[in-house]
Amino acid sequence: MVPTDKELLAQFSNGNTKEKGFTAIVRKYQEKLYWHIRRMVIDHADADDVLQNVFIKVWKGLENFREDSQLYTWLYRIATNETLSYLEKQKRTTTQSLDELESSSVNKIKADTYFDANQLEWRLQLAIQELPEKQRLVFNLRYYDAMPYEKMSQILETSEGALKASYHHAAKKIEAFLKNY
Repeated sequence: MVPTDKELLAQFSNGNTKEKGFTAIVRKYQEKLYWHIRRMVIDHADADDVLQNVFIKVWKGLENFREDSQLYTWLYRIATNETLSYLEKQKRTTTQSLDELESSSVNKIKADTYFDANQLEWRLQLAIQELPEKQRLVFNLRYYDAMPYEKMSQILETSEGALKASYHHAAKKIEAFLKNY
């Protein structure tokens, strides 16, 4: 039986079982967080690096987690912020133009063995990479994670209306891309 978040947090709070509790939290959420990050950064190694940073921040901050939100929401917020920081750092440190950077993302998708070029998923990933960062993030959370707008609003600290508009615009752009691809 999978322990509840409350049980995991209690385990983490106990000095004798702190590491065991943290390991259980990692085990419970690492795959979901990995794919959340991976859909944004594309590359497996980059996603692993970001995920490692996420869990370092979680380890350091978990004692101060006030349970104002669900653990899941708090973890996603950290993962989202780390991913956006990573992407921002990539933009700043690269000497490539924006067009080269976008084509680099497309090339990563094409080279990734996870994606099959003959399948719709591959074309969908190409379309998603064409979206502005914020729309890409909202689309991924809604489409892949089936995250309700209310929860997304907590994670991204944005109004539900703005998120619905972002998702709508993203879906329209993806639809147009897939029709023309």
